[in-house]
Amino acid sequence: MSHPDHRMNLRPLETPTGVSAVAGPHDIGASPGDKKSKSKSTRGKKKSMFETYMSKEDVSEGLKRGTLIQGILRINPKKFHEAFIPSPDGDRDIFIDGVVARNRALNGDLVVVKLLPEEQWKVVKPESNDKETEGTCESDLPEELCGHHLPQQSLKSCNDSPDVIIEAQFDGSDSEDGHGITQNVLVDGVKKLSVCVSEKGKEDGDAPVTNDETTCISQDTRALPEKSLQRSAKVVYILEKKHSRAATGFLKLLADKNSELFRKYALFSPSDHRVPRIYVPLKDCPHDFVARPKDYANTLFICRIVDWKEDCNFALGQLAKSLGQAGEIEPETEGILTEYGVDFSDFSSEVLECLPQGLPWRIPPEEFSKRRDLRKDCIFTIDPSTARDLDDALSCKPLADGSFEVGVHIADVSYFVPEGSDLDKVAAERATSVYLVQKVVPMLPRLLCEELCSLNPMSDKLTFSVIWTLTPGGKILDEWFGRTIIRSCTKLSYEHAQSMIESPTEKIPATELPPISPEHSSEEVHQAVLNLHGIAKRLRQQRFADGALRLDQLKLAFTLDHETGLPQGCHIYEYRDSNKLVEEFMLLANMAVAHKIHRAFPEQALLRRHPPPQTRMLNDLMEFCDQMGLPVDFSSAGALNKSLTQTFGDDKYSLARKEVLTNMCSRPMQMALYFCSGLLQDPAQFRHYALNVPLYTHFTSPIRRFADVLVHRLLAAALGEGCDRGPGRPGTARQGVRALGTVLIRNVKERPANGPWPLWKLCPLKTRERTVPDPAPALGLVFALQALALRSHHFQKVGKKPELTLVWEPEDMEQEPTRQVITIFSLVEVVLRAEATALKYSAILKRPGTLGHLGLEKDEECDSEPED
Repeated sequence: MSHPDHRMNLRPLETPTGVSAVAGPHDIGASPGDKKSKSKSTRGKKKSMFETYMSKEDVSEGLKRGTLIQGILRINPKKFHEAFIPSPDGDRDIFIDGVVARNRALNGDLVVVKLLPEEQWKVVKPESNDKETEGTCESDLPEELCGHHLPQQSLKSCNDSPDVIIEAQFDGSDSEDGHGITQNVLVDGVKKLSVCVSEKGKEDGDAPVTNDETTCISQDTRALPEKSLQRSAKVVYILEKKHSRAATGFLKLLADKNSELFRKYALFSPSDHRVPRIYVPLKDCPHDFVARPKDYANTLFICRIVDWKEDCNFALGQLAKSLGQAGEIEPETEGILTEYGVDFSDFSSEVLECLPQGLPWRIPPEEFSKRRDLRKDCIFTIDPSTARDLDDALSCKPLADGSFEVGVHIADVSYFVPEGSDLDKVAAERATSVYLVQKVVPMLPRLLCEELCSLNPMSDKLTFSVIWTLTPGGKILDEWFGRTIIRSCTKLSYEHAQSMIESPTEKIPATELPPISPEHSSEEVHQAVLNLHGIAKRLRQQRFADGALRLDQLKLAFTLDHETGLPQGCHIYEYRDSNKLVEEFMLLANMAVAHKIHRAFPEQALLRRHPPPQTRMLNDLMEFCDQMGLPVDFSSAGALNKSLTQTFGDDKYSLARKEVLTNMCSRPMQMALYFCSGLLQDPAQFRHYALNVPLYTHFTSPIRRFADVLVHRLLAAALGEGCDRGPGRPGTARQGVRALGTVLIRNVKERPANGPWPLWKLCPLKTRERTVPDPAPALGLVFALQALALRSHHFQKVGKKPELTLVWEPEDMEQEPTRQVITIFSLVEVVLRAEATALKYSAILKRPGTLGHLGLEKDEECDSEPED
């Protein structure tokens, strides 16, 4: 299932003569053109450095039998020869030692591995900690677990104020792979294998191998206790090339000026040492590069890998672009986006034609008869001061009996994104808006993000609302879902809301507040904020009493210069009551919608689950805490949260210890996942560990997250409406649910030639002991076909191509049933692709390192991820 998914329009390259070199253990970093890298006894022989990949059939059979294991490959950025995949049973990560064992797979690829014999497993020192043996990265944590989350909107504008505050996460590169730089184990009397790779070998193939730069594997491990061994494996197949195969780096001349290679190729050296060095044709290089190589020593290029043969030390590629000078913000930013496969191109004319053409756009008169009109209510937004795309608004109206009518109003993005349109397709491909320190790459065109959908004040907007009747203590007395029209009376910043919370009895001067529509007073808004704050405190208190978990970790906020966009300073972002206020109601809305769509469509609901922590890592942490005398209860999310909040004092040393322990507790945590409710038979697997709730989804951020758009369509269908209510798309509930099912089927069947899979292919098919079920029952389980007005289905093989025939019930009973024939890859392939997709998009394009968390916003505790 591997494929040339990122070749774009690049020309394929032939294997250059002389590229195949003998793959001795120290040749990995050596240039094939360098005579020193060839021994006399093997010079001239054509020997493969890498193993041939197993066949798809053997891989499928191996996964079914459990003799092979699949997982996401993570490569240590500081020790590039070390790599890991997670263990399916939650045990210690599986170790992959060296470039040869990695077999041309790159960081993030979904790979299949075969365990090595036990005598070749990695020896782990008794005093080794998780950092030395596990590959879980801090940046992979779901936002649901992370505290002090930063509102994503603060990234959006560099023009609204002289000093723009934007957020960033601590660089997680040190913990991405979970490995510190430690000396390798030396076991007395145990012979070392010579399969050791020099870390510096990437730059110097003849560099001596020292203890602190190598990972060595013992030949005889039978006398060692089981806990001192880490299972080791080699890659035998790449299921999906998730890595973009693009890299930023620098051009160099080959070392041997007399070699044939020197006259044809230059050497591209990626900045990320996890990516191999790449031969690029000289014809693609600047015309004067050979004559004046030093002129390009600081020039940053983008190169794409187009091939990597079994007998080649290095990959083959082509230069895609010269970015500019290294160290400058724009070239570096473009390089990051390209490396991670983020589409930052302008929207095409076909996509823009899907937008309303007559501007200024006004709400069609017929929508007023279909929606609940809330324009006279006191509704407002609370966002960072620089926010431009306002997803959500709040309202709080006191009732005569002492209760409150509280509303969460979310931009009705699905109205403007007709299903199946070019706009819908590109939004699905992008999947999320991507937020960097100084800019945002939007999922939707800015006309939608910042104008038509954004809930800007004092203008009529289309929304999807959840409205409750709540007691002051947060008890739900009544609940309503529906499409609405609102008119926000003001745009509050978090600072405005915080000042209102901190001054409950004082009137805030008009000069310190944003403009408020004349229909409402500042006092009315102030009181609404106070009422929401009071209810939110009780909701939050109850959530943690019910067993929710929050891992508060510090986050940095940067101050940028208004004109240059360069950073001026940084500080710790403070997560205050105003942030918590909004967060609680976003959580409440997401949970309410999850229950609503699951009740309506128990087999098709798009939900979000968070698995419990990894067992082995959690047990190791428990043992560590016991040894340190720390009374931490790991029995549940709530117990852990209670331990972290009540064990430590308030002095700075206690707080520092708490910060360290919180960071350690984050390591066993897994990522949250999107899933279709029909895929999992056990409802216990639906649960969200961090929130400790049975059902959860994403509803509150449709401007920046495509999953929310899908949930909006499901909610519309649950309410008896069409998936889309835009012009010319009336729709029905049956069509809406069928459309979602067809989308799921279509996208497991097909795959785009370039770029990531669409987000709607979110179906993780978890099979016990990696056993693949029979074709028809499996497809029936995955897509819950019977619930999609399906009369019958039949699975058969036509030649080598399996076919699924669906017979749909007619809309009109007088019509004939509709017959649909779908040619699918093998079922095993369907299952593997579905699982791969679930892993890929569970983070919603969350990127490690420089990109930081993507799309952090106000429903952070649930929203997080981090990506994603």
